[in-house]
Amino acid sequence: MGIVKISDLMHENLRVAGNALSRSINAQAEHWMRVGMLTEMHPELDHREICQLLIRAELAGGLDITMAATPSAAKPVAVRAGKH
Repeated sequence: MGIVKISDLMHENLRVAGNALSRSINAQAEHWMRVGMLTEMHPELDHREICQLLIRAELAGGLDITMAATPSAAKPVAVRAGKH
């Protein structure tokens, strides 16, 4: 854990987005960082595919950059309605 310095405007953006999505400021910042990291690592993926990758990573124990950098990790998975 560490401290990341951000501008006042970005902090306000995080507060607004976090409130809208029922996340804390820190949780919203971490979400944006994960999405941004994966977008840079896998520019061929769209937002839906990035979200699927995040879900698979969570089911596998959490997002690890070595897993995220593996080409097979970026393979989209179909999401079926009604499955839990």
